Amino acid sequence: MRDYAPAMPTDRGPSRRAVLLGGAALATALTPGLAGCSSSGTSGPVLSDGVLPDGFGLEAPRWRMAVPRAARPRGLVVALHGFGGSADDAFNLGFGDAVETSRMALVSVDGGNSYWHARSDGSDTGAMVRDALLPLALEAAGLPASARVTLLGWSMGGFGALLLASDLGRSRVCGVVAASAALWLKGRQTPARAYDGRADFDRHSIFNRLSQLSGIPVRLDCGTSDPFIAANRTLAGRLPGVEAHFTPGGHDDDFWGGNVAAEMAWAAARS
Repeated sequence: MRDYAPAMPTDRGPSRRAVLLGGAALATALTPGLAGCSSSGTSGPVLSDGVLPDGFGLEAPRWRMAVPRAARPRGLVVALHGFGGSADDAFNLGFGDAVETSRMALVSVDGGNSYWHARSDGSDTGAMVRDALLPLALEAAGLPASARVTLLGWSMGGFGALLLASDLGRSRVCGVVAASAALWLKGRQTPARAYDGRADFDRHSIFNRLSQLSGIPVRLDCGTSDPFIAANRTLAGRLPGVEAHFTPGGHDDDFWGGNVAAEMAWAAARS
């Protein structure tokens, strides 16, 4: 696991746990196309997966989904992974295990490492989520195309959840869960991979989008030993109505996995 310099926090690569679990077989076989493939078990959530069309800067990005088997879902949670992650990470952390108890459908997707926004190389994984993943997942969950969703993510994905919520607005987003969000107060603090220069940082900084997040319920979870804790505390102080949980922990799977049940219950209560 990569070390972090508190004065210059950076996002993380794949964790040891993700590497160990990444080789495990998927619950369902990956198939091309939007239809995907569903599991045939008789207990637990209904699982499906597939690939999204090319055109967002990623080649055949994979998606994974879990829908409550017992009843119609209350809503949809869109899970965005951190740097170096994939669609599998939400399930490796245990979010799929909380689908039945929360009655929230869950979808995740391969998002690459471009911080969930349009980049100078032509990629735009934020648009991929908005324009391709959301319509597919809402239909698969049996929810209206206009239904509001919960955006959830950790590290790079925590930033992405806040960013996409600021783009979609209150009419499309019922809540945001940002865990250990990769936030920087100043452009000069950021790693080059996160933004394409100062203008890109200014355009997408969460601190420049507070008015766009106003009125959307936001939950911030961050470990007090996390290198991003200072920026998360600053955001909590500047964003009215935010619910902040700053508890012992670091920037790792143990912290993120330990908050799964609480975060899914929070999302369900606001859907």
